[in-house]
Amino acid sequence: MLLMLNTGTMTALAQSKPEIEAQFQNWLASDLWPEAKAKGISKAVFDQAFAGVSPNLDLPDLIMPGEKPKTPKKQVQSEFGSPGKYFNDKTINSTTSGGLARAGQYARTLKAVESKYGVPGEIVLAVWGRESGYGTVKIPYNAFTVLGTKAFLASRKDMFRKELIAALEIIQKGYIGVGTMKSSWAGALGQPQFMPTSYLQHAVDFDGDGKRDIWNSVPDTLGSIGHYLQQYGWQAGRDWGYEVTVPETVSCSLEGPDQGKLFSAWEKLGISRINGKAFPSSEMKREGFLLMPAGRHGPAFIVTKNFYVLKEYNMSDLYALFIGHVGDRIAHGAKGFSANWGDVGGLYRSDIASMQKALEKQGYDAGGADGFPGFKTRRSIGAWQAKKGIAPTCFPDKALVQAIR
Repeated sequence: MLLMLNTGTMTALAQSKPEIEAQFQNWLASDLWPEAKAKGISKAVFDQAFAGVSPNLDLPDLIMPGEKPKTPKKQVQSEFGSPGKYFNDKTINSTTSGGLARAGQYARTLKAVESKYGVPGEIVLAVWGRESGYGTVKIPYNAFTVLGTKAFLASRKDMFRKELIAALEIIQKGYIGVGTMKSSWAGALGQPQFMPTSYLQHAVDFDGDGKRDIWNSVPDTLGSIGHYLQQYGWQAGRDWGYEVTVPETVSCSLEGPDQGKLFSAWEKLGISRINGKAFPSSEMKREGFLLMPAGRHGPAFIVTKNFYVLKEYNMSDLYALFIGHVGDRIAHGAKGFSANWGDVGGLYRSDIASMQKALEKQGYDAGGADGFPGFKTRRSIGAWQAKKGIAPTCFPDKALVQAIR
């Protein structure tokens, strides 16, 4: 999303660029440098990192000096169609084919990653493919330009300041050179797209050359992804989850990571795998969780704790499901989901947010009014529907939004 400016604002901004640049340089010297020095950053590293760096005023989410944060306007773009759009054939097929090609190419490295961290190679590949197209997506920005601009001007200055200090620590510790520190427009680094604090915690030197090079080294990239997931609790030997059939007698409002049941208990309720196979015997006395990303309008799953580890990479049910599903395709040649995604959606985020507010006013925990239909919103819809004598669907549609509001 680019910063959109009208002609008058552009003129005013153009006139103020030298002033903003001067303020930025003063901020670097008088504000940021003392903190960096206290954190053990040398003056030589600090100066090298910011040599030639000036604010990039085209980045999103900036607040110019002297301005107040703008109140977000009512959403005018449709944000939500069917969740199935996230799983379009083009993206799924290209990520799968790319993973299959690299599964053989990097088989030895992937085996070593799994041996050390317990994370299957196909899951590591799926994350790599989703984050950077297996390293083919260009990462064009100077990380210190992005992080410096955002720490100085963004609405979340404190968060980006912390990331900026972490980026300086990466250089100070000799993990990588300044010239290699490329990032996305949001400040995410390298092929796994780690923020600098995540890099310091999770990036590893997996090829043994003394560097944690997630920009150019495939072994370091794969090892770092595996280490990240292990550190967040990946349980070796477990799958991420299974597509299932959920009978109408089981409410979709049972969804969520806080409503787990033993696999054997889900089975007793009549839930079974789509492919007709039994749940693994090793899972029957372990906890599983109902996942219905589109409520009754799409496929359903019983997932393990590993699914929620995948969510630590990106806090989205659809992201984690994408990774698990592509991993299955790479490893087992799995096909698409057995159940179809319904043609639901066509809603504005503001519509969903107003519905969430109404649900919370009525005593339901919808997870806040953020405009995203997460699991708390979905199951609150189901509980509301059941209370009104309506067959629960657990997913917002236009009629439901109007009824609840």
